[in-house]
Amino acid sequence: METIATIAKRLGVSNGRIYQIIKDIPADKQPKKDAKGKYNFTKENISTIVEYYSHTGLTAPDPTGELIAQLKDNLDKANAELEAKNKQIDKFQTLLDQQQQLNLASNRLLETHSKDNSASEPEQEPKEDTKKPTKKTGFWGFLKG
Repeated sequence: METIATIAKRLGVSNGRIYQIIKDIPADKQPKKDAKGKYNFTKENISTIVEYYSHTGLTAPDPTGELIAQLKDNLDKANAELEAKNKQIDKFQTLLDQQQQLNLASNRLLETHSKDNSASEPEQEPKEDTKKPTKKTGFWGFLKG
């Protein structure tokens, strides 16, 4: 015995679409309901529903086609962004390498310069100041004389 669900599955539509088709077909070809309110389908009813469905062509829109196109578009955009980010990372890596080389060269130059300075200056002991400290006089001391 066929049910709404099995017919819908066979046609690839929703149960609601089968109810719409039943409502649209002529009254004499519509399936009858039993005491519980369920449809009792005969072979004639099922063939009428299938025939109506195939002739009207009122199939549910295929959202997968649009969805796949949108997903492909999103994937293309994501790949383009990823490629741009990879180029930026490569540029930053190059700049980082250059900075490290410059720092290394600067450190080597500083080391050689500090070695040269230490080698050219002999160590001298501090000399005692032989001069006598000058007497500091203030403004009034200058006037006195």
